[in-house]
Parts: sequence; C-alpha cells; structure tokens
Amino acid sequence: MTIKNYNYHMTHFVTSAPDIRHLPPETGIEVAFAGRSNAGKSSALNALTRQKSLARTSKTPGRTQLINLFQVEEGIRLVDLPGYGYAQVPEEMKLKWQRALGEYLQKRECLQGLVVLMDIRHPLKDLDMQMIEWAVVMQVPVMVLLTKADKLASGARKSQLSKVRQELASLEGNIQIEYFSALKKIGIDKLEQKLDIWFNQPAVEITSEVE
Repeated sequence: MTIKNYNYHMTHFVTSAPDIRHLPPETGIEVAFAGRSNAGKSSALNALTRQKSLARTSKTPGRTQLINLFQVEEGIRLVDLPGYGYAQVPEEMKLKWQRALGEYLQKRECLQGLVVLMDIRHPLKDLDMQMIEWAVVMQVPVMVLLTKADKLASGARKSQLSKVRQELASLEGNIQIEYFSALKKIGIDKLEQKLDIWFNQPAVEITSEVE
C-alpha cells in the first residue's frame, strides 16, 4: 500500500465546539490530541503545522476549553481536545470540559488515532494513564509524545523514554512512544509519519437510509 504524505503546513482552523453535538458531521478521519493542561499541546500542533499561532498557546495552562477542529485537507482533520487536570478554574467548568472530552472519545466514530502528550519530566500521571487505558480498551491506536524533551540532557531523555515504554508495555495496546520538543523541532518527523499512516486508513462515510 502506498502511503500518501500530507502537507500539514496547509492545516487551517475550522471550528470550535463545546461538545460533539456542535461538531461537523462524522465523515472522513480525525486524529485527536489530548494531554494535561501544561503538556504543550498547542505548541506541538503549531510545530507540526509550521504555524506560530494555529493553536492558541498561553502561559496560563488550561486555556483550551473547547473542542477545536483543524482541517489538513478535505475529510482529514486534527482535533485539539480540552486540556485535563491542573487548570485553575472552577470545578464545575473543569467537569464540563471533562464531559466534553470523554464524550468525544467514546462517541466520535471518525476518530482514527489519539496523540497523548505529557511533559517528559512528569509522565504518566493518573489522568494520562486513564486516557491511554481507555484507548487500549476501545482499540484506538495511541502515540504518546513526551514533550519538552529539550529540558533534559540526552541521557536523561533516553532513560525517561525507556521507563515510559516499559511501563506502558504491560497494557498490550497499539501504543508508540517518542520524545518530542516543539522548541527544538525534535520528533516532528515521527509524528508526521504516524499521522500519515492513520490518515491513510479507510475514512468514515455517512450513509443515508433508503426509505
């Protein structure tokens, strides 16, 4: 099978939605990005697409409060999910984000893969593990990106990568783990390769019932 390579720098914003009922129809393929509020999700999306402000970055973690859709090309979308944990917001609002995130992951039929981002210095927090375990149960393939890899020396970076790979091996899921730095452009090639594989899968189509 010939793998089509997508031009991620052509990605553009489509819409923001508070929940899946306000999203476009479930056609095509979506890959979702999820992570704690301080994991560097927006920075990773901007680095992938070679755009400085496609996804909003903020010094205040937790600013992604909606499900944000970006289109690579027709029927091919990246999804920025609300950040979980850490955010200094009222509990009611935090629960609302978590409901929207959980609903998307459980019910969005065109979800083809999940990119879970976590700070390489503080990986595998409880909510990260829940996210990955859920994906394994639902048979959704996962790519774990250990972000901010430039903050560690090479030896420490490799040690953390090995530790996380070892810990997640017991889940026996379709999980790939790599380190990543938006600042130093580390790991972008591996992320692109994984997205290309997922986006080359058969797309979801809406079929209308015949009366």
